[in-house]
Amino acid sequence: LIFIYYISRKGMLFSLFPTQIKKKQQEVVGFLEANKIDFQQMDIAGDEDNRKWMRENVPGEKKPQNGIPLPPQIFNEERYCGDFESFFSAKEENIIYSFLGLAPPPGTKVCTSVLSWGSFI
Repeated sequence: LIFIYYISRKGMLFSLFPTQIKKKQQEVVGFLEANKIDFQQMDIAGDEDNRKWMRENVPGEKKPQNGIPLPPQIFNEERYCGDFESFFSAKEENIIYSFLGLAPPPGTKVCTSVLSWGSFI
C-alpha cells in the first residue's frame, strides 16, 4: 500500500504552507486515483505520530537543511519512495510503478532504457 504524507485542510498548519505545496499534494493524489493505485493519506498536521514517523523515515539526503521534509512524502509501506520532485520525474519518465515499488498492471507500457555499448565502439 502506498502512503502519502500530507497536510490536511483541517489542520492549522495548512494555512501556513504555500499554495505550491497544496498543488503538489493534489497532483500526487489525483494521479494515484486516476491510475487506480491504492493509497492511504497520512495527515501530518492532525496527527503527531504521523508527523514524527515521516520525519524519522525520510532519508537524510532527502531532508532540507532545516531537517524537516515538506509534504508530500511518498512511501510504499515503510519503504521510502521519494518526494514530489522524485514522483514528478518518475511520472515524466514513465517509470512511476518502479518508483512506487509496484508491478505495472498488465498491458501497461513501461519505459526501459537499454544501452548497448557495442553499438558505440
